[in-house]
Formats: sequence, C-alpha cells, structure tokens
Amino acid sequence: MASELPFKLNNKDIFRENSLVNGEWLEAQSKKRFDVVDPGTGETWATAPDNGPEDVDNTVKAAHAAFESYRKVNPRTRAQWLLKWDGLIREHRDDIAKIVTYETGKPIAESQAELDYALGFTWWFAGEAERIQGTVSVPAAPGRRVFTIKQPIGVAVALTPWNFPIAMILRKAGAALAAGCTMIVKPSPETPFSVLTLGYLALQAGFPPGVFNVLTTSLDNTPSLSEALCRHELVKKVTFTGSTRVGKLVAKICADGLKKVTLELGGNCPFIVFEDADLEQATNALMALKWRHAGQACITANRVYVHKPIYGKFSQLMLTKTKSLIMGHGSSPTTTLGPVTTSRALDKAESQVTDALSHGGKLLLGSGERKKNSGGYFFEPAIIGDANAEMLIAEEETFAPVLALFPFETEEEVVKRANDTSMGLASYYFTKNVDRTWRLFENLEAGMIGINTGNSSAAESPFGGIKESGYGKESGKDVAVNEYLITKTGTFTLDGQY
Repeated sequence: MASELPFKLNNKDIFRENSLVNGEWLEAQSKKRFDVVDPGTGETWATAPDNGPEDVDNTVKAAHAAFESYRKVNPRTRAQWLLKWDGLIREHRDDIAKIVTYETGKPIAESQAELDYALGFTWWFAGEAERIQGTVSVPAAPGRRVFTIKQPIGVAVALTPWNFPIAMILRKAGAALAAGCTMIVKPSPETPFSVLTLGYLALQAGFPPGVFNVLTTSLDNTPSLSEALCRHELVKKVTFTGSTRVGKLVAKICADGLKKVTLELGGNCPFIVFEDADLEQATNALMALKWRHAGQACITANRVYVHKPIYGKFSQLMLTKTKSLIMGHGSSPTTTLGPVTTSRALDKAESQVTDALSHGGKLLLGSGERKKNSGGYFFEPAIIGDANAEMLIAEEETFAPVLALFPFETEEEVVKRANDTSMGLASYYFTKNVDRTWRLFENLEAGMIGINTGNSSAAESPFGGIKESGYGKESGKDVAVNEYLITKTGTFTLDGQY
C-alpha cells in the first residue's frame, strides 16, 4: 500500500490502489492517476488509476473469456461464492465503512448503515441463484410441447454513482453474478477504493479471475471510458445509475448495439403529509430521508407537501428536529450531518436557495450558503417555507441539504402537483385514511411508493422508476436477476400419439 492513509484499518490488505482486471491489480496503460479528495477537508488523500478507452478491450475480452466458463458453473456454487463474499464483507464492515466515509463524506454511522443495507443484496441474490427456472407448457397445436430455459446474457457493465458506492455495486453485481454473468464496474471518480475493496474480497471469496472487474477513472475520462465500454461488441448488458441527462446518452449509445439496458435515473420525489397523519411518524421519517448523506440520494424527498391545517405545526417540528443535527467530518462519531461529496453540489444548493427566495420563499432555517473557512464541502441544512411551483427546487433534483415545504389544500390538488414532473422514481405520503391510502397508491406516478414510511428500499423489493426516472428493476423477487438473463424457447413435436 503506497499511500499513507489518514485512518487506520484493521486489515490493510483490503485497501487497493490499482484497477482489477482478470484477477490482477493493474495501472492504467497511460500510467496516469487521479486524485481522490476527502469532502470533509477538501484535501487529496489517495490516488487511483486513470483508465481510458485504451484499457477497455483487454478488460472486456478477459471478462468474456471468464464468462464462457462461469456461465456453466453450477448455481449452488455461485450461491456459495456469493455467501462467502457476503461473509467477508461483513467481517471487514468497519474498515470498508471508513473508506466510504473518506470518499463520500457521509457520517461513519451512515457508512456502516449502508454496509448493513447493501449486504441484504448479497444474501438475497445468493438465494435467487438457485431459483432461476424455465417453463414447460402444452400449446394449442396438437402433439407439441413448448419449453423455455433461462441463460445468462453475457458480460455486463455497471456504471455507478458515488452516493451509495457499496449498495449500488452489490445490488447490481449480486444479481449479475447470481445469473451467471461476469461484470465490469466503472465506479464514480469520487469512490474508487470502496469498490476495489469489493473486488479484492470477491477474489478471496472464490470468484474466478475475470468474473468481477473494476476500472477506475477520473472525471475527465469518465465519458470516453464509459462510451467505450457501452460500445464494445462483447458487452451485452449495461446497468446505469445516475442523472436522467446522462442516462439518455447511455441509452442512445447502447441502442446502436441493441444492448440490454437498465436505467435508474434522477428523482424529484414528493413527500405528502395530510392533516390526519401521525406528525411524529412523518417528521421522523422525513428527517432520515432528507438529511441522510446530506440530502444526496435519488429517492430523497425533494418536494415536501404539507396540508395547510397542520402546516405550521409540521414546520415547527421539522425546525426543532433539524436544529439537533451535528455537522462535522464524517469520521467523528458525533457527526450526524456530513459534507456534500463534491464542490459542485455547493453551487447548486446556493443557487436553489437564492432562486427560492426570489420567488417568495422564506428561509426558515440556515444561512442558505456554504460554510465558510471549513476546508470541506459543508452546507448548513436549509429549510425553505412557502415554496411554490415557480422555484427551481420544484423542478430540479436538489442533491443537497435543502428542504422545501409546499403548503396544499386538497388531495386532488396535491396529487396533480406531485405528478407534475417528468420524473417518477419514488413518492411518499402519510395519512391514516384507508380510502385515501388506496387512491394515492394508484394515482401517484412513481415506480416506488412509501406509505407512512420514508424507507421503501430493500433487497426483497423491486427498485426502479417510471417516466424519465428510467426503466428496468433492481432487487426484488425474480425481476432483478431477469435483467441479466435471456429466455430461450424450444418447441418439441412428439412422435406418435401422446
């Protein structure tokens, strides 16, 4: 380990500074490296290989060669490798959480919680590996039988963001490896080392070389490397999590090769609180949903609609609870709100607050500005009251610790406003009215609905959006593994009478 880390690891071997290709730890062909910055200090703490398009061909060919044998591995063996991987990640949970905190800035407790959440996927997909089944049926035509088998599609590429680097990978890779596919991961430039750790532990778990590969790259090289991966003829599946703008580009590129694509894109998620809601339940859920990782989650509450009869009480509760947050470096055990991960997020947060105030909003909490002279990328949590549809915060995904409260009068009105977005990832509502519960579940336009909860994501639940929030599902029974499978149909004609 060349770098002198700013934290101690129980097992230094898990920290890897080179890309993983076919079981080997390699530099980029260019020999160039890029800096990885601690958001809590703004300082570089390690470097990683700056891979480019020239590194793609050898990596994909290695993954394809591994696929030719891995696809034939017995499902129970794949399940056992997944369980071994799961166990090793659990064993090194604290070390991996430290790496995640220094990459993303999130509080150490949140990094550990991400590991706990992410490990649900390895455990779940270990079970799914042995439950990939075909069908046999009797068609209308006499003397025939029709049967289907499921087979892995081939080499899969995962293009992932920085906000949940462990969970994103295990949700994608768990399904792919269970299905019998091999995978190449291109992690975000902000979070290469946590993903390389997973690669190291995958090898330790018994996965053959070439089954799980990691190509790190800088922000500058990300577009060209990603495009080269998407265009390679031996890549058959691409899974992308990120912005809608980039997701559309990925879909266009993959369309040229008719590749199978899963897109989990941006969100503009409404969070609706009715007058009959349990306000403690609703505010506690919103605190966890909105301020987790400083508001940097695709499924976080972006527009909070509050029924006018309870607007004042709800606002005051949120102000009181938010004031209890402790801002600081994520490595401190007392920190409950860390920095944002990139300086770009500070610019967007400030612009959204300024725009909201110019359109009649009221700054109920916070300065609406980045924290000066902190060294890191800190932004005081801001709460904006009397928000309206004219504001940028109503149209754009925030991805920062800025909360906007929108008063509303009727159910019909709020459903229309909640659906008035091109996005459709998640929606949340709080009510004790059973009839209203069912109406909202059917009428809200989102792929995932939280009913009296702000946490609707789990390994057992299909994860994915509608509209411009993408297509395809990750996690859940059958559907996620099917994203990495093809269905082959056989028709058999019987000889003689049956």
